[in-house]
Amino acid sequence: MPALLRHLLALTSVFAYGDAFSGQPRTDDEQLLPAGCKAVPGSAGWPSAETWGRFNQSTGGKLLQSVAPGAVCHPGQPAYNSDQCTAVTTGWYTYDYHQRDPVSNMWQQYNNDTCLPNPGTPCSVDGYPAYVVNATTAQDVKLSLDFARKHNIRVVVKSTGHDYQGRSQAPRALSIWVRHMQGIKTHESFQPQGCNFTIETTAVTAAGGSQIGNLYDEMLKLNQTVVGGGSKSVSVGGYITGGGHSILAPRYGLAADQALEMEVVTPNGDIVVANECQNEDLFWAMRGGGGSTFGVMTSVTLATHPTPPVVGLDMALFMPINSSHVWDMVGYVLTQFPYLDSKGLSGYSVMTNNFSYPGTNVYGAGFAGSFIIQDTQDINDALDMWAPIIDHINKTWPEMVPTLLPQAYPTFQAWFDTHYDQNTAGLDMWVGSRLLDADSLTRNATASGQAFKIFDGEAFLVAGKGVQNAKPRGGSNAVNPAWRKTLAHCTNGSGFVPLNLTVRKETIDKVNERVEPLRQLAPHMGAYVNENNPEEPDWQHAFWGANYERLLKIKRTVDPSDVLWCNPCVGNERWKENGYQLCRV
Repeated sequence: MPALLRHLLALTSVFAYGDAFSGQPRTDDEQLLPAGCKAVPGSAGWPSAETWGRFNQSTGGKLLQSVAPGAVCHPGQPAYNSDQCTAVTTGWYTYDYHQRDPVSNMWQQYNNDTCLPNPGTPCSVDGYPAYVVNATTAQDVKLSLDFARKHNIRVVVKSTGHDYQGRSQAPRALSIWVRHMQGIKTHESFQPQGCNFTIETTAVTAAGGSQIGNLYDEMLKLNQTVVGGGSKSVSVGGYITGGGHSILAPRYGLAADQALEMEVVTPNGDIVVANECQNEDLFWAMRGGGGSTFGVMTSVTLATHPTPPVVGLDMALFMPINSSHVWDMVGYVLTQFPYLDSKGLSGYSVMTNNFSYPGTNVYGAGFAGSFIIQDTQDINDALDMWAPIIDHINKTWPEMVPTLLPQAYPTFQAWFDTHYDQNTAGLDMWVGSRLLDADSLTRNATASGQAFKIFDGEAFLVAGKGVQNAKPRGGSNAVNPAWRKTLAHCTNGSGFVPLNLTVRKETIDKVNERVEPLRQLAPHMGAYVNENNPEEPDWQHAFWGANYERLLKIKRTVDPSDVLWCNPCVGNERWKENGYQLCRV
């Protein structure tokens, strides 16, 4: 049974037999909610089944009641179905499964592991939103925000659930699910509404649930592309509102720099157009100020670009595992990032003491990466670029064994189709990050190498000149100013076993401890909000730098009653989570 149908059937049973959430409270604690909390199932302010039914009618029947996706594997649950359990367990560790489900998230700690597809674990819907609106229009979003605001219900926004910060999830909330808000329109040039000029660039207007993989596919038909992420399941809303790095960003700038106009539903329920000529503050904030904060983006118009031919280079510079020279070599390679950026290289690299490519005999310790060079079909362009670096390494650390696998691709899309992110989802995992400038990487090679030894992660060449010299519409946007100096965006992460709060806390602490050496390398820089965790120190300024104070003023203006709340998000200081409740501080 498809996930959407399962949730619809659950809703039908609620309206037929009464609201499962509005009868007796589940615990005595829910009868003693502190004043100033958002309404939750069982509290006095929670709407009746009849009220939910009228709301469902107003949306044209688009309201779904949450069913924990793992419930099909638990014999004690009404949703139990052994055949469906097989399908769920097969898909659980893929991005595709979680983006298709109305309530599931790709990283399960944000649902508090309340119903994993393992019959030996507990199962309840407690960690999931109570209801979901399958929003396909801006009007659906408006109705949802109006209802949540009227009844003081916590509200979240989900597209695909590809969110390392868990902002698209909240227990016992009303979730606005925009995944089915689809559609694109292309433009030879674009005149923003309310402006008396035309922007002479090709562009595409994409509905709020559009995914990067689909946009790539559609734009390729016109021999164009967009600045997009490395995963097909990334959706435009959270990606652009967070800034949006890309392997194409060193040429064109961040995804937020491509935005020409947006349609936004504000927390007050107004459907507005935001661009450089109207709602300018909202337009500024929505481009980098973070998702689920200032409004719900129901469409966005982005500049597009010719899709370039590329040469891809998959490579490894490995030494024997536990070689004493690994991190000296890594430090040296990091000092060469400014040179590589100046030559037009972009891509992703990992540095580790123990690495192997699955299915191959390539393994060892050191540096590995996947890179591209644009506007060429000559593989020697990639080999020649790396030649002086490898020559120096061979002379200095002769135990290093290089593996270089260049290949020409007729389009960027052809490269992406074989290199997009296919990592595992459905786990519990924390990630951390830091933005590094050229000086941080080149000032002291030994210090850089030792810092990355502790960091144990990746360094992405996804910024450089294109981001530093970007000219976003209206003169600026809310992207962390540190991005304008960034050469490498560095990330790490660690998974942990579910249903163990001690291990959960120890893991997030350890991830942040591993990031600390990079903070010391670049104390003047910051971090990327979309790839980080809720316990980043001084997250307000780590994620937004000097922009935070302006963002906070805009948040207080467009959302004075905090209809939208998430963590870590601009202006969230007036509330805190108390178990499954959201309460005023």
